[in-house]
Amino acid sequence: MPELLLQLRELKTTFPTRRGLVTAVNGVNLTVRRGEIVGIVGESGCGKSVTMMSILRLVARPGRIVGGDVLFEGRSLLGLSPAALRKVRGKEIAMIFQDPLSTLNPAFPVGEQIREALRLHGLVNGSLPFGLDRTRAEKERVLKVMEEVGIPSPMDRYAAYPHQFSGGMQQRVLIAIALSCEPKLLLADEPTTALDVTIQAQILELMQRINRDHGTAIIMVTHDLGVAAEFCNTIAVMYAGQVVERGTADQVIGDPQHPYTEGLTACRPGISERKDIVPIPGEVPDLVNLPKGCAFQPRCQYARDVCDEAPILMSTVGQGHYVRCIRPGGYVRRPTDIARLGLNA
Repeated sequence: MPELLLQLRELKTTFPTRRGLVTAVNGVNLTVRRGEIVGIVGESGCGKSVTMMSILRLVARPGRIVGGDVLFEGRSLLGLSPAALRKVRGKEIAMIFQDPLSTLNPAFPVGEQIREALRLHGLVNGSLPFGLDRTRAEKERVLKVMEEVGIPSPMDRYAAYPHQFSGGMQQRVLIAIALSCEPKLLLADEPTTALDVTIQAQILELMQRINRDHGTAIIMVTHDLGVAAEFCNTIAVMYAGQVVERGTADQVIGDPQHPYTEGLTACRPGISERKDIVPIPGEVPDLVNLPKGCAFQPRCQYARDVCDEAPILMSTVGQGHYVRCIRPGGYVRRPTDIARLGLNA
């Protein structure tokens, strides 16, 4: 089994508001191994993006990481000094944001924006071939990365500005920036949301090739279960700041055990056959006043009083398949629960 690269342990991130404390990430546990592609899925507001930002301590104030830990290759990122963390950001862990036009600086050519990461991390420091200065070496590296991510005529596009690129090409520039320092882990926060389906497929194919050719581990946030099923080895389903189900793509999509995951799969439109899309009833809970027990309980068709008595812990339902529910798949698993609920097994 590949070596463990990243581990989130009971990660908790909050935001103070006038109404009270919003717990955006509420005790998330997640592991990523070298070369693995992990997908995080769920509705808007469930904590996916904040989890990604928390990994690199990029949570905007007044948000704060108030609990848990983030271990990268065995060392705590939450315990690093700002100077030490800057050496990790971009070089060992890189991030692709979902809106390239607002992420790229409109005042600088894209080639210089890619090159900036190389300068900051000194990727071409040390001995250089005779007659090759550092500036030229950095530019050659940038042109190579631009070609690798599929930007045509890199030499001509090096001096172009972001507004001169299409949406798909802007996203490729962001990927080039992220790959320029050859990171071990790539965080992709909905990298295809603003793109049409054809360009989406090209970007996903590019990221798969990066994973295959370089062994780069990837965490990808997406709303699209179809993309997650096709692209990811492991899927974590988030709801109200918690991971409610985790397993392989086949387990989570093909055999969902949490009622929320069941609801998400029921919302997927059919391709080979006509089927009704059944929306999940109700609304995402107020993160200021979360239920005492299961956060999904007010929307769950299987809910019983016991679901709201105390927090529900993750438990195993199969090899590598975990769920935060006392009755996964619509049936009660534990004899104690059967007795308390007054149901038949």
